[in-house]
Amino acid sequence: MVDIEQPKKKAAGVPAVLSSFKFGFREMGPARTGKVFLKMNQDGGFDCPSCAWPDPDHKRKHAAEFCENGAKAVAWEATRKRVPREFFAEHPVAQIHEISEFDLGKLGRITEPMLLRAGGTHYEPIGWEEAFQVVARHLQALPDPNDAVFYTSGRTSNEAAFLYQLFVRAYGTNNLPDCSNMCHESSGTALNRVIGSGKGAVTLEMLEQAELIVVVGQNPGTNAPRMLSHLEIAKRKGGQIVSVNPLPEPGLMNFKNPQKVGGWIGKGTALADQHLQIRIGGDQALFLAIGHLLVEAEQANPGTVLDKSFIDTYTSGFELYAKHNTELDWAAVELATGLRRAEIEELTQRFIDSKATVICWAMGLTQHREAVATISEIVNVLLLQGNIGKPGAGPCPVRGHSNVQGDRSMGIWEKMPAAFLDRLDREFAFTSPREHGIDAAETVLRLRDGAVRVFFAMGGNFASATPDTEVVHRGLRACDLTVHVSTKLNRSHTVTGREALILPTLGRTDFDRTPNGPQSVTVEDSQGAVHLSTGNLTPPGPELKSEIAIVAGIAQAVVPGVGQIPWADFADDYSLIRQRIGRVADGYENFEERLRAHEGGFLLAHAARDKREFRTSDSKAQFTANELSWLPTAPGKLLLQTLRSHDQFNTTIYGLEDRYRGVHGTREVVFVHPDDLRELGLADGAYVDIVSEFRGVERRASGFRLVSYPTARGCVAAYYPETNVLMAADDVAKGSNTPVAKGLTVRLEPVAS
Repeated sequence: MVDIEQPKKKAAGVPAVLSSFKFGFREMGPARTGKVFLKMNQDGGFDCPSCAWPDPDHKRKHAAEFCENGAKAVAWEATRKRVPREFFAEHPVAQIHEISEFDLGKLGRITEPMLLRAGGTHYEPIGWEEAFQVVARHLQALPDPNDAVFYTSGRTSNEAAFLYQLFVRAYGTNNLPDCSNMCHESSGTALNRVIGSGKGAVTLEMLEQAELIVVVGQNPGTNAPRMLSHLEIAKRKGGQIVSVNPLPEPGLMNFKNPQKVGGWIGKGTALADQHLQIRIGGDQALFLAIGHLLVEAEQANPGTVLDKSFIDTYTSGFELYAKHNTELDWAAVELATGLRRAEIEELTQRFIDSKATVICWAMGLTQHREAVATISEIVNVLLLQGNIGKPGAGPCPVRGHSNVQGDRSMGIWEKMPAAFLDRLDREFAFTSPREHGIDAAETVLRLRDGAVRVFFAMGGNFASATPDTEVVHRGLRACDLTVHVSTKLNRSHTVTGREALILPTLGRTDFDRTPNGPQSVTVEDSQGAVHLSTGNLTPPGPELKSEIAIVAGIAQAVVPGVGQIPWADFADDYSLIRQRIGRVADGYENFEERLRAHEGGFLLAHAARDKREFRTSDSKAQFTANELSWLPTAPGKLLLQTLRSHDQFNTTIYGLEDRYRGVHGTREVVFVHPDDLRELGLADGAYVDIVSEFRGVERRASGFRLVSYPTARGCVAAYYPETNVLMAADDVAKGSNTPVAKGLTVRLEPVAS
């Protein structure tokens, strides 16, 4: 039943706890729920397969070091439900395709390899060795290795990711698109250019020490709920918090910490001291204006605002930046941001008063056309006051999937630096390809052109996660072979090539034993901390293999004679993989030894954070001058941002509830400001088609219910992946090639009753 109510003004607390355990009991039962929740994010336990928010120091970990969405992610994976072979025998693939993403996930874990044979209509069971030979037959028949694409999800462990990229390069291609291409590629592109590292330069301890934390384009209450606990610590130490977002999100309005008594019976903690309800696409203008005001304030009171010593010693480009920002078109800034100048000046004064500032952001910034320029402007503002490389300060991109950052460290990138490839070649005695491969957006274009013959996915849900849904589906169906290494069914398993394989794998929660004994894997969180993850549940079936064993088995079938690579040994003993990682991957030197020596893991070095060393083209942190760009709209047109519901992680749908926004029983809704509804002549509760426009081509998402909501004027929001159909494959961020999912120009067409 569909029910729309007023949005909440508080996050977490008792409802979050009840929701966590309700979901856990439903999927796992009481005993299994208790066993799993007490091991999540604990030393000797397993890492949450959901977001990449870091764990506190092992001495400060709470017994319940998990959040509501983490609990749902674990229960979703550790469910007692199974998809038996009879299900596949009874349901042709075309019929499974009609099942919703939500209902597919509810079916349970896959327990044996399944093959859709050429000309067949049903998946059927297949043995592992035959499955590996199917992959080998197709890959070895390709005239060019670049006719194959190897996608990676951010939940893959370091060990599996390292072996995967090793196999792909031994095969002869750098076609290694991953989910980072679609989320934080813009962060890495901008940060690499201006500070010399694509990773954030803030640790948990630094965040808690900040005097000012600005959270931009991020909803931690749903997407990284454990972050709220650390914002609360900073707040109680006297720090100020500012939220910049088109939507007012309750997590930053009032947080009831479920790990504390006050979160159960108290009023909670009001986190945000100021909320700037920015217009979609206005963030670059906002930080351009803040930089302008900071320079102006320094000129009025020399030596009191900017950190001239830091600027002179550690940066380049300041004079050009300051000159570029001297004249600012305030009328354009106010149009771009939808904010009053007084609001921006109030935020700027908070910067002036703060001696240690952190700026956090997520996909609300990274999925815009001007995302790289926007993040560069954020770094400009931080550099002006020396807010990098000191306690309580720095850039803090909050990444999504649990090991998306670790995957990149392990070599999952279509254009890894030559130094990494040189070390890989020396270590394994072969020559890896140097020609850059294709990223996720380029993969969509290749699929559109019918130029992909084999599509292999290590996790994820590519068919739903990418733009231009219909184009992607046609391209995947034109492949000779599609392969998915997965724990549960999703849409991608129903959008098949002429042949298709589902290879079921162990999850993060599953106990992993090889002939060499129990095994653990590692992950790298979004702040560069590395730690072990050890599952403790009996696997859902005896036929399941780990991702490592699957990659090793395929590699032995496809590239048995390439280099000196002990695939079978790696499959039996993961410590051997870590020893090799330590000799190839930057920052992972003596990997296995450091894991054993440091309880709870270790923090990777970060030159800019630790030593104010900037590995850029001139060995300085670089100010950049960026032309103001924003998104004007014609009358009757609106700007759309796609987002998650509270019962969702990426394309995984846990339920049809968005408790904080007051939406129950549906996902086909579009949030619109009440004044915009009146201006457009539309009624709250009516149904519309959302129609996007890009380069003269229209795309349509049909049958969405209007929800009157206090978003920014001229802006609307709707859930993905349902609205990915509105995204164009050619519409990408400048510099990073990330598909644009924020700032889509749309109109709302009433549905005839």
